[in-house]
Amino acid sequence: MSLIIKNGRVINPPTNTNELLDIKIDGNIISAVEAGIVPVFSDEVIEAKGCLVFPGFIDMHVHFRDPGQTAKEDIETGSKAAARGGVTTVLAMPNTKPVVDTPELVNYVHEKGKAVGLTRVLQVGSVTKGMEGKELSDLEGMIKAGIPAISEDGKSVMDSGLYREAMKLVAKKGIPVLAHCEDINLVQGGVMNMGAKSDSMGEKGISNAVENIIEARDIMLAEETKATLHLCHCSTKESYDILKEAKARGIKVSGEVCPHHFTLTEDDIVPGDGNYKMNPPVRTKEDREALRKGLSEGVFEVISTDHAPHTAEEKAKGFASPFGIVGLETSASLTYTELVKSGIITEMQMAACMSSNPARILGMDNLGDISVGKSADITIFNPDLEYEIHAADFVGKSKNMPYEGRKVWGKVVTTIFDGRVVYK
Repeated sequence: MSLIIKNGRVINPPTNTNELLDIKIDGNIISAVEAGIVPVFSDEVIEAKGCLVFPGFIDMHVHFRDPGQTAKEDIETGSKAAARGGVTTVLAMPNTKPVVDTPELVNYVHEKGKAVGLTRVLQVGSVTKGMEGKELSDLEGMIKAGIPAISEDGKSVMDSGLYREAMKLVAKKGIPVLAHCEDINLVQGGVMNMGAKSDSMGEKGISNAVENIIEARDIMLAEETKATLHLCHCSTKESYDILKEAKARGIKVSGEVCPHHFTLTEDDIVPGDGNYKMNPPVRTKEDREALRKGLSEGVFEVISTDHAPHTAEEKAKGFASPFGIVGLETSASLTYTELVKSGIITEMQMAACMSSNPARILGMDNLGDISVGKSADITIFNPDLEYEIHAADFVGKSKNMPYEGRKVWGKVVTTIFDGRVVYK
């Protein structure tokens, strides 16, 4: 029995395909992409008329809180949220409790992700033991266990010499560094963007320089070590210039933007609402426009969520709450509404930013591509569905996000992972 997707508009950046085609899946592999595939009696058929058929989305930046903080999220609930959002591969950050800094913990996450079977859960390894910034983790052991990248996400490795050693090692192994860029000595207790809004709310601010200084440092280290560097959750107008210049110099660096940074500004913040507290913070309109411009031009190549679940009790503490919002279940709709419908990026660019570019950066040739012989990871998206975002509809454990009641266009209607329908 084959699975056949009929009459959808296939948007596939690796082949620059944008046309009405059918897709045939046998097992977990795409076996045909052409017009007029005729199903036989035993085939399962998915009608995709009026829908965009994307390569399965790849989110390079999520927090599943497992091990150790499963009241917020776990691998099963996080995988359900991913499937509902059309995400067929996630990279889970290592700032769990305990920190994922050993092959054994990598294996724990990978095995649990496979057992759940709703999305490909790939565990990122921490740069330093316990994320304490003092001694390198067992990087070689974790690479053998299958980590796709290393990161100290949630903070930066402030010891530049130690960070350089890590970059040298992973450059030889061919895996990227995912960089959370934050000069901890400049944060000084900040909880939101530094500016008129923070002054009016009486909250300590986080300046753009907190991010930009470490971005520049990390790019210099990547140039020196020949490492592949990916800048996580870029939020400032300066990051556009920094990244553009680095690319022009031929440095192997890419950058991601999160939906909250290209949709919101500090002017949207509701005082006392912890759902607007994230790190880096939402910034000014000028910053947001630079991020949108960067996505349009391909300076920023990736859209990731930084899916960061927290309990309602934690987020009830306002700007004394932990940083972060959830994003897996809203990312595609926010991207389509704010960027595609407004003409900032095309449907093809959306597919590239959410699927094929992450696959390329991670060196995963079998993903992010609707072509014969590739993995059957596919997201079917109806661009004509308008709906309101409501946290009560989420399947993830935590509901912390600032989009309650927001009207958006476009919805994931079917997610196919490894040849199986995991969400419909």
